Amino acid sequence: MRVYLACGITDMRKGIGGLSALVQDALRQNPAGGAVFAFRGRRADRIKLLHFDGQGFCLYYKVLERGRFAWPSPADGTARLTGAQLAMLWEGIDWRRPHWSTPPVRAS
Repeated sequence: MRVYLACGITDMRKGIGGLSALVQDALRQNPAGGAVFAFRGRRADRIKLLHFDGQGFCLYYKVLERGRFAWPSPADGTARLTGAQLAMLWEGIDWRRPHWSTPPVRAS
């Protein structure tokens, strides 16, 4: 799975058409190419994911009750993530520096 983050702030009022145009113009990618594109709002507590599934566009939107989504600086332009990093991002975990807990103790 290819995942691209639009570094910096995105206007969260944009829908599928506006985000697709942003993917083409700013990220220089094909929005219908099968990749997942992630965008973050100004307050850093909401993200949108845009994905073309072969039949049409899917737009996922998440707002955190507490905390903020970890995001690269606008100077980075575009960041590429793995599927695992996207899963951490979606759960509100800092995908750049995940905190791994200690392994479970062996049950007897």
